[in-house]
Amino acid sequence: MTTSAAEGATATTGEQWEQMWLPLFPYSTNDLAAGIYRRPRPIALGHRYIETNPAGMSNLLVVDVDHPDAALRALSSVGSHPLPNAIVSNPRNGHAHAIWTLAEAVTRTEYARRKPLAYAAAVTEGLRRALDGDKAYSGLMTKNPLHDSWEAEWLHTATWDLAQLEEELGDHMPPPRWRESTKRRGEVVGLGRNCSLFESARVWAYRALRHHFGDPEGLASAIHAEVNARNAEFSEPLPASEARAIAASIHRWITTRSRMWADGEAVYEATFVAIQSARGRKSAQARQARVAARAAAILGES
Repeated sequence: MTTSAAEGATATTGEQWEQMWLPLFPYSTNDLAAGIYRRPRPIALGHRYIETNPAGMSNLLVVDVDHPDAALRALSSVGSHPLPNAIVSNPRNGHAHAIWTLAEAVTRTEYARRKPLAYAAAVTEGLRRALDGDKAYSGLMTKNPLHDSWEAEWLHTATWDLAQLEEELGDHMPPPRWRESTKRRGEVVGLGRNCSLFESARVWAYRALRHHFGDPEGLASAIHAEVNARNAEFSEPLPASEARAIAASIHRWITTRSRMWADGEAVYEATFVAIQSARGRKSAQARQARVAARAAAILGES
């Protein structure tokens, strides 16, 4: 952590949240079922639920712990997980949001680097696993720690690097390709949605490229349509602005840095045919091996 917990203990509740919470025009509501709406920061702070992070960046990692002993789980961090900065509990059922503050915010815009975002998504999943948090929590809205509906515990104002969080999480960290093992796209939540959407749409775009050589605007429209369709498959889709940023990032990379786009249609088609031929030969060899194995088994029985 970049500062000591003892230093953070002297700050008041309002001061701590003022330093941690960055949105200037966030979503807020008193009832999630009634919808969320953007409001000026001072007005939003009067509501029970507020947007966790600003549009396009994340400096707070939040885990929703739907257990009656949620606060105790978050506090019992030794040998399990890093101590959160704050715990915001529902006094009626004990459920809580545990919040960690990053020393450096992770960007989610069109120009964001994908590796830090994927890293943050993996760390958030590790925190969720350590506390047995809610798999369906998207991270968009959090309990407002300044509202009278909740009980807030302020533990420290120290900030975390992703590497420090990973080190303390240990075996709770997910395996490297954990997002790809998800059976249904709707199960991917939090920052993982952004990463999963980018990766799956990127692979699709490489294959769709053959239909749009010489037509960058057509390629852009196709990518945006595919990203929006895939985003709609999530149980809680990403905001439209993030979906647009992901589509724009994929399009920009293909048209400015991809060898496939630079080499042109003729080279792409030749490469495509070569790959398909290689796959066909491999499939034929596999079929021949299976036939030979069956024949050997039959002859062995006779």
